[in-house]
Amino acid sequence: MSALDALKNVTTVVADTGDFESLKAYTPTDATTNPSLIYAAAQMPQYKHLVDEAIEYGKANGDTPESKLEAVMDKVCVNFGNEILKIVPRFVSTEVDARLSFDTEATVKKARELIKLYESTGTDKSRILIKIASTWEGIRAAEILEKEGVRCNLTLLFGFGQAVACAEAGVYLISPFVGRIMDWFKKETGETYEGENDPGVQSVRRIYSYYKKYGYETVVMGASFRNTGEIKALAGCDLLTIGPKFLEQLKDDSDEVKAILSQEYADANCEDEKISLDEAAFRWMLNDDAMATEKLAEGIRGFAKDINKLEAFIKDQLN
Repeated sequence: MSALDALKNVTTVVADTGDFESLKAYTPTDATTNPSLIYAAAQMPQYKHLVDEAIEYGKANGDTPESKLEAVMDKVCVNFGNEILKIVPRFVSTEVDARLSFDTEATVKKARELIKLYESTGTDKSRILIKIASTWEGIRAAEILEKEGVRCNLTLLFGFGQAVACAEAGVYLISPFVGRIMDWFKKETGETYEGENDPGVQSVRRIYSYYKKYGYETVVMGASFRNTGEIKALAGCDLLTIGPKFLEQLKDDSDEVKAILSQEYADANCEDEKISLDEAAFRWMLNDDAMATEKLAEGIRGFAKDINKLEAFIKDQLN
C-alpha cells in the first residue's frame, strides 16, 4: 500500500489543483482551486474551450466592458468547477474575489452570484464550497451564507483567533495554511522545522484539538504544504488538500502512515480554555499574532495579484 492510499484510509484527501489530469491520476474525494491555479490551467490548450465558452457568455451577459469581464471571470471559475465535479465525488471549492475580503456585503453578493451560476448549469449548491478569506468581514459573510444553506471554506487561516471565530460562526470548513506558517517562522528564526516540530503542524493540531474537545462541527482541512513530512504529521485530520507534486511523492512512498489526530488525541492534548470572540477581541488577537497578521495580508495581496493576471489574460481575448 502506498503512503497516499494509507493516508486516504484515515483522512479525506483533497487535490489542490485545477488540472483535471492530476485529479484523474490521484482520485481525491474533493478538489480546491484558487486564482493562480485557474490562471495556470486556463492557459493550457486542452482547457481552451472552457475559456472560450466563458468569453461568449460574458459578451452576452454584460452591458459594459467591466460587467462583461466580471461575467467571464465568474463563468471561467464555474466552468472549471463543473469539470472538476465530473471527476471528484463530493465538493469543489470556488473562490470569491480576494479583493472583496474586507467587504461583507459584496462577498455575500458575489457568493450568491456564483451559486446561481452553478445552479443554472444544473449543479446543486450542495456540491460547492464558497472559498472566502478569513478576515472578520469574510467570516461574517460566511455566517450569512451558511444560514442560507451555502457551505463555506474559510481560507488564508493562520491564527488561532481566526479558527475560533470561524467555528463560532458555524463555518463548514477552514483551511489552515501549514507551509506558509512554517515559512514565516523559518524566515524569522533561521531554523529548519520538521514533522511535529513544524509550527504549521503544531497550529493545525491545536485547532483540530480545540474543535474536537469543545464539539464544534467545523471541519479542518490542512493546506499549503512544503513537504510530505508535514502531511504525514497531520494524518487523521478531517481533510488535507495536497498539490500534485506531493500527491505523486506519496503515491511513490511505501512508508506506513497511521492516524495521529483523533478525538482521543484532542481530549488528551487540548490545553486551551473555550473562548468567545467579538470583533474587538478578534482584531486584537489577530494583531497580537505577527505571523497571522502578516501572512493573511500577504495572502490576500497574492490572490488579488493572481486575479489581476487572470483578468489581463481574459481581457486580451475579449477585445
